[in-house]
Amino acid sequence: MRYELYYWPSIQGRGEFIRLALEDADADYVDVARRPKGTQAMMRMMASRAVKKRPFAPPFLRAGELVIAQTALILHWLAPRLGLAPRSETARLWLHQQQLTITDWLVEVHDTHHPIGSGLYYEDQKSEALRRAADFRDHRLPKFMDYFERAERARNVTYVELSLFQMIEGLRYAFPRTMEALEPKYRNLIALHERVAARPRLAKYLRSKRRIPFNPQGIFRHYPELDR
Repeated sequence: MRYELYYWPSIQGRGEFIRLALEDADADYVDVARRPKGTQAMMRMMASRAVKKRPFAPPFLRAGELVIAQTALILHWLAPRLGLAPRSETARLWLHQQQLTITDWLVEVHDTHHPIGSGLYYEDQKSEALRRAADFRDHRLPKFMDYFERAERARNVTYVELSLFQMIEGLRYAFPRTMEALEPKYRNLIALHERVAARPRLAKYLRSKRRIPFNPQGIFRHYPELDR
């Protein structure tokens, strides 16, 4: 089956978690919005009144007649078909629980630079962002990393490991000084990051032009004043 991924064409964002799974599995997929007129096609799907179950926002995935939105739900459905989740329902639910926790973590990363509103510029909420980022660096980030450092891991690499890799990559970009200080305390997470980065298909993807660089428009943003 050829999968169609719909997400913004110039940022990694939430869509990157799905791209990593598709790339690692060497799946047949098209990144629709990165093609000519693809963004318009994505917007039409979200705006069409003829589609009663239309997605609220990207990312969403189309597989035949099926359209699934929300990153964690997409991965929950997709990963068993890509060999990135076990057969056991109990084990798959455990992975889904972890991915939903990663979703919460990602929201908190976003809110370090946009704590008041997504529709406002960073400069319009900079004082609030300074306070929010300090709390994230000192309290919330270590709490999430403690949890995943000690979480039970599957024998084989699953989509959750791919997502944790992406979290470490993004945090290194957004908070390089903070991560440099924290990483020695989290040997399991950093070792996991290195194992995932070395997977042949993923390593090839990371070196390719298909991998969108981190940039100031994404969820992970580097503002030096937020990384004191």
